[in-house]
Amino acid sequence: MSITREAELIGMQQASEAVAYTLREMRNYAKPGMTTKELDEYGGKLLNEVGAKSAPYLTYGFPGWTCISVNNEFCHGIPSDQRVLNEGDLINIDVSAELNGFWSDNGGSFVLGTDVHQHQKLIEASKQILYRAIHAIKGGVRIADIGALIEAEAKKRGYRVIKNLTGHGVGRSLHEEPAEIANFRDRSNLGRFKKNSVVAVETFISTRSTYAETLEDGWTMVGNKGGFMAQHEHTIVVTDGKPIILTAMNNIWD
Repeated sequence: MSITREAELIGMQQASEAVAYTLREMRNYAKPGMTTKELDEYGGKLLNEVGAKSAPYLTYGFPGWTCISVNNEFCHGIPSDQRVLNEGDLINIDVSAELNGFWSDNGGSFVLGTDVHQHQKLIEASKQILYRAIHAIKGGVRIADIGALIEAEAKKRGYRVIKNLTGHGVGRSLHEEPAEIANFRDRSNLGRFKKNSVVAVETFISTRSTYAETLEDGWTMVGNKGGFMAQHEHTIVVTDGKPIILTAMNNIWD
């Protein structure tokens, strides 16, 4: 969407604070021995308390309030009472929701407890690359140039990017124009970021794979060549200068 009046900015701020707060608190709540279903129910409770509705549930009938992916699962992991979290797990939580007609999206990967499997380096790369990408975005910048920046920064650090997972426009629905903000230079994308538009910018930084494939459950995605992936995401408003980071409350850069 494009912000045209103050009421729309306030609406986006409120929806974004709801998902950012939920993501932050779910990350703090996660403990070894807990199931992903327990963690998801906690997230659903937080969203409900502020009057927000799960976007993946509303839009796609997703079987959970949030997406929780663990270790080799890249994204769209289904919360389960059979999946128990362990010390050192690489966890990704993606929280998107609707509140009063406005939609916002954010996510982040983190290590649960002690980094016994050495995933933190990958996570830090993803966070740093998202920071650089977001702060390079302003009105008139080519979308493909931001993708090129993300891939170049990943390669510098010895990583790859997932080419079939992308950021996107957001605001009045979960996915809007621009439909794809890729993590590589997509030469077919001639679009530019527009001032006052709202977009969800995401990194998909991988140790081995370059594409994500869907498992038989119809939701969970893993890498085509295995390995691990870290994702971080903010919803922002594009300006002529420094972007407005609507989901800053999630503290994924801390």
